[in-house]
Amino acid sequence: MAAIKRSGCFHKEGHNVGCHVKNNKFMIIFGIIEIILSQIPNFHELSWLSAVAAVMSFGYSTIGLSLSIAKAVGGNQARTSLTGTTVGVDVTSWQKTWNCFEAIGDIAFAYAFSTVLVEIQASPPGFNGTLFLSNKRKDFHSSFGNNTPGNFLTGFGFYEPYWLIDMANVFIIVHLIGAYQVFCQPIFKQVEDRCFNRWPNSSFIKESPPIKLPLFGVYSFSAFRVVWRTGYVILTIVLAMLLPFFNAILGLLGAASFWPLTVYFPIQMHISREQIRAFSWKWIWLNFLVLLCLIVSVLAAAGSIATIVKDLSTYEPFNSVS
Repeated sequence: MAAIKRSGCFHKEGHNVGCHVKNNKFMIIFGIIEIILSQIPNFHELSWLSAVAAVMSFGYSTIGLSLSIAKAVGGNQARTSLTGTTVGVDVTSWQKTWNCFEAIGDIAFAYAFSTVLVEIQASPPGFNGTLFLSNKRKDFHSSFGNNTPGNFLTGFGFYEPYWLIDMANVFIIVHLIGAYQVFCQPIFKQVEDRCFNRWPNSSFIKESPPIKLPLFGVYSFSAFRVVWRTGYVILTIVLAMLLPFFNAILGLLGAASFWPLTVYFPIQMHISREQIRAFSWKWIWLNFLVLLCLIVSVLAAAGSIATIVKDLSTYEPFNSVS
């Protein structure tokens, strides 16, 4: 949202103007939307939102890919190298090390398919998102070189055509709205099921009288669901306003979720199901993979934490500016 406002400012005032805007009000708007959507009781009723989010992802990726190709073909080649940023020119050796580890965390977050299985199922049949996004990233690097922004649309790798950039950012907004629900709805369901089992006689938790709402139909109102889900969304938005370090937080979440959810538990389930004998060659190699991925997760977490600590040294709480 802030990027859309800045895009209009750049178009009117020129690309050399700062056009900085504060992000808090846009985070609050996002939070209000998520509070409303979070009140939908059945996750399956949000399947349309997941499908729309998948289409939006394809839309803004296509726009970014097309603009990157156009920039590269235009002959305005940026400085680039096989190993990325240059030590002593772009960054220090330690900065490059931590950035590499953080990037591993970002990749790990994208690889943690088990947490976004529903969104994958909603993707168009035959759509190879991994291949598409890999090719897209290579085109960005060929266009911007070592100065490729962390977010090529909101980081203003492009300025014109501004209306196309705004369209892509609208796609991103819709995608993030859907992605938030895809990640949070399973958490809502798990907590509510636990509470139902823990306090089966609580009217506050159990009662959900039907209410007729205009344009919606009959809605099963639950005071517990409203309080719990609203509180959760408010907490996440406050944390986002307090720590608006998108790539670093993403890397940290990826590092935390990658090893247990994508590596350890699936491999242990495979070993148990296939009854692989302990200390056999297959058992040894599988557990070696588990150990190797654990090391990767630890390094990714270290890089992300180092980036967060560095950013905190110059950051004022609740004063995020784009």
